[in-house]
Amino acid sequence: MTPTRRTVLGGALSAALLPASSLAHAAAPAAPAGTKHLSNLGHLDYLRTSVTPPATAGHTTYGAGPVGVLWTYADHQADGSYKRIGGGTYDPSTNTYGQGAYNADDIARAAVVYLRHWTLFRRSAALDAARGLLRALTFLQSPNGNVVLWMQPDGTLNPSADPVELPDPSDSGPSYWLARTVWALGEGYAVFRRTDRAFAAFLGERLELALTAFERQVLVRYGEYNIVDGRRLPAWLIVNGADATSEAVLGLSAYVSAGGSARARRALSHFADGIARMSAGSMREWPFRAILPWGESISDWHAWGAQMPSALAAAAAALDARDLLGPAIGDTAGFTPLLLTAGGPDNGWLPTPIDRSQIAYGVDARLQAVLALGQQHLAAFVAAWYFGANHAGAPMYDATTGRTYDGVSGDGVINRNSGAESTIHGQLSMLALDANPGVARLSGAPAYDGLQIVEGESAAGGQVVTPPSAWTGESQWSNGSYLALGATATWTLPAATQPRLVLPVVNLTEAAARTRWTADGRTLGTLDHRGGAQGISAAPGALQPLTLTTPLPAGATSLTAKATGTAQIDALLLIPLISRVQIGDATLLASVDTHPRTVSVPGSKAYTYDASGRLVAQGNPARAVVRPGGFTVVLG
Repeated sequence: MTPTRRTVLGGALSAALLPASSLAHAAAPAAPAGTKHLSNLGHLDYLRTSVTPPATAGHTTYGAGPVGVLWTYADHQADGSYKRIGGGTYDPSTNTYGQGAYNADDIARAAVVYLRHWTLFRRSAALDAARGLLRALTFLQSPNGNVVLWMQPDGTLNPSADPVELPDPSDSGPSYWLARTVWALGEGYAVFRRTDRAFAAFLGERLELALTAFERQVLVRYGEYNIVDGRRLPAWLIVNGADATSEAVLGLSAYVSAGGSARARRALSHFADGIARMSAGSMREWPFRAILPWGESISDWHAWGAQMPSALAAAAAALDARDLLGPAIGDTAGFTPLLLTAGGPDNGWLPTPIDRSQIAYGVDARLQAVLALGQQHLAAFVAAWYFGANHAGAPMYDATTGRTYDGVSGDGVINRNSGAESTIHGQLSMLALDANPGVARLSGAPAYDGLQIVEGESAAGGQVVTPPSAWTGESQWSNGSYLALGATATWTLPAATQPRLVLPVVNLTEAAARTRWTADGRTLGTLDHRGGAQGISAAPGALQPLTLTTPLPAGATSLTAKATGTAQIDALLLIPLISRVQIGDATLLASVDTHPRTVSVPGSKAYTYDASGRLVAQGNPARAVVRPGGFTVVLG
């Protein structure tokens, strides 16, 4: 399981670009005959087992007999084998874990894997596995509609885990696991209504029970807003997260598309509206049209669980609401290319790209999004992470076993464990690639020419301050320190052959402060460091990258800031007007320029997408055009 955010530190679209296979997973086409499949359920099957839970007041499921469950972790052993374990401290005398052996989060998502596998390949074993997991998931659901997170090896429920997770007890309020339960129930209903209507009806009843919980605990605030550092953010997101809400929206979209209730359609519309309202920034301004995942911070973007674009695409199809596509496209066509050219699908921009670790949960979310929006050429660069285009330069997925490793650190160390979450999202990615065989297979170590970070405290001038904790409660100081500037400071910058945007990452506070920025005798811009009302934000102030009006000239290697009042400067972000990443003989170009640029890149064909995510040109890579705010892919 991925830690919750509380513990992590660190235009219109052509209908031709929205195939049903991208937007409605339950309607995915059969895999092409004669092709070699990437998906392999072997390791997921190894993690799966069955248990007969003891009778528990208020907890029932469909039918009788054992239910299907999934071990949470699989630790890599010295001999190359894997050992299945649960979460928390293990007590051999009672055969229990501080948390449990199996959890609703992973059971729900594994059910989605087996459902999509059956949809693509029509293998009865996958449908049987999905049924067993859905029966366990519904046993974990309480009469109030919420869901108990943990189950011990013998099937006993553990509502209050050690260490404590919120809400506590785990079925006392809205949660990520309730959202993921709705995801599985919705996709399960869509599949089983064609194969077992009685079971589908049961799944629909349980999804409606979950909706009762959402209406009582979350949607009761529809139309209300929270203030977060001066911004109005929707107050009707599940656990204040567009990330958690996006996973519920995937399930609700499947349910509504399969004939679900008017009540479910209303909930879907409200949740999708909330997600869309988390879109922020512009081509040149933080967060570069990304949909922010956390409704309590304007400074945090994380990859894990960031399924917001694909959720909005699914909701747009289910509701026939094309207005939802705009924010989704902004995220995939605007932010994602910058992410990929800055170092790949890193885990956290907080707001400086600090958490450079990369995990399948984050990579899969990016891949599902670009495929859902019809950007197959971009999808190749996301998928390449599994095949070696990552910080380690080595494959993270083994198609012969179905294992996806548990992540790679920013300095290139692979975690060879292969737990449920990584395995699940690796398989979801492979199923998506199997359903889209036209996505180019790229591999090899990537070469980047994108965003660069210059630490604030590297300047000559000012005072370096190291707070007690780098984590502020809503964001994180880069390198754990910042520069307090009351006069003048100068930074030495890496050289570049093209102009670059400069975004000082500053702490916006109630204190009055301004900074004037110059390079080579030219004023690049003046920044006001005053922030908005704190509201529900966990910390006073907000770390924000603010874009200087004029780009840094090509060749400039020095930048000076003069402060009025005391400014807090965390880092400088330098973004080339045309960023790029090369993987083998394929190149991705991303633009933050205000004018079209022609770039010569080796290759056989160039594919140009504009800022609205449309493929607008195909041509000679010797004169590849990169549109303002768009991206271009050159394939060898």
